[in-house]
Amino acid sequence: MARVHNFSAGPAALPLEVLEQTASELIDYRGCGMSVLEMSHRSAAYQRIYDETEACLRRILSIPDTYQVLFLQGGATLEFAAIPLNLMRRGRAGYVVSGNFAKKAWEEARRYGEAVALASSEDTNFDRIPDLSPVAERAACGDLDYIHICQNNTIFGTMYHELPSTGEVPLVADVSSCFLSMPLDIERYGVVYAGAQKNAGPAGVTVVIVRRDLIEDGPALPICPTYLDWRTQAAKGSMLNTPNTFGIYLCGKVFAWIERTGGLAAMEQRNRAKAELLYSLLDGIDLFFGTAQPASRSIANVTFRTASPELDAAFIAGARERGIEGIAGHRLVGGMRASIYNAVDMASVEALAAYMTEFEENRRTQTRSS
Repeated sequence: MARVHNFSAGPAALPLEVLEQTASELIDYRGCGMSVLEMSHRSAAYQRIYDETEACLRRILSIPDTYQVLFLQGGATLEFAAIPLNLMRRGRAGYVVSGNFAKKAWEEARRYGEAVALASSEDTNFDRIPDLSPVAERAACGDLDYIHICQNNTIFGTMYHELPSTGEVPLVADVSSCFLSMPLDIERYGVVYAGAQKNAGPAGVTVVIVRRDLIEDGPALPICPTYLDWRTQAAKGSMLNTPNTFGIYLCGKVFAWIERTGGLAAMEQRNRAKAELLYSLLDGIDLFFGTAQPASRSIANVTFRTASPELDAAFIAGARERGIEGIAGHRLVGGMRASIYNAVDMASVEALAAYMTEFEENRRTQTRSS
């Protein structure tokens, strides 16, 4: 059976060679006589898998020793609570509300302290990254425990092309849908966290990269559940309880694939080329239009639509007939969304672009003949 062109927003496409290698090891992992699915997380064999996975991630992201890497569960959504429970020690933090998940993070933080909305683009339905000058102004006051952003907004197809200036206030970033799509200057952040199911691996693993002093210089809030306490998780090597062993193993395979294929600089170059192909098409034809303002466009999620929901539905149905899957927009906004993560190759993007051109030409012909 031929594989489809998979533009799903998450769980998303995985590299074919990773899937093939995983399949070859599924029954018997490297002569162990068992699958990783069956392996004790306390065994020496699994500890090697875990250590190799973390070491590879540290290499490709150039993560300094001053940062702790955790492989947890619960997705970015659970970290919406873990962040204030670990860091809101003075009871006040700043949030930039740039999309649905940024808003959810802000709303969750309000349960545990004062979460200040420093900037928002909700007034234009999150079609842009808002003006960030209020962030720098408030950071200079020195009264915030941290400032939180969602660096790429999956639903609305926007991303930060410059980070806000936060001074001495730790910057906390949900990077779920742009994680490992380009280099990150980790030392610009206090905390980086991501659900793995976009670029890093399968659903069920959450990567948290946290500056060690943020968990060593003070305890979590007294109400923080033990599982969400980063200090406790760090002390246990992410194995306070049974971790997602197979998910972490698969993440390690993806990290190694990124390293083999040129690292994050090469990955960014490929991702920008894919995005440019689609955006140039959207800017050059009349039937489709992008929904994100050009200065805020994402290189991970390209959102667009036609003039009517009915035409959108016809386009999506035709795409499926051509083996193009996962391009329906999020249920909150409709339209279309092409998630062009690392494992989506240029051939798939070219297939989508060709179909968009064909669809427009067919509509133009129908209009002329009617």
